[in-house]
Amino acid sequence: MSRRTDRVQRKVRIPSNLGKKKAKKKVEKVGEIPCGISNCKDFSDKHMGGRSLSQENAIDTWGEGGFTVRKNRVRVCKACYKIWKKDNKDDNNSHY
Repeated sequence: MSRRTDRVQRKVRIPSNLGKKKAKKKVEKVGEIPCGISNCKDFSDKHMGGRSLSQENAIDTWGEGGFTVRKNRVRVCKACYKIWKKDNKDDNNSHY
């Protein structure tokens, strides 16, 4: 019979104040591109969750004069994109 000579060392608990790195202060990003929907005051920058819709998709949800066009696309904020997504949820469902 052979004995085990190489034992595994037990893990030592690290105190909670030493184990975590100090949290850095987050810099709040400022929006530059305004939302294309006429009654919305948010920003449609990509880092803030903004998206770009085609003119036809915007017409279906907000009508003819409810938005401004920029390079044949309508820039929308995250909240307006959610509104558009909910409005078109049933239309795109072709899975049977």
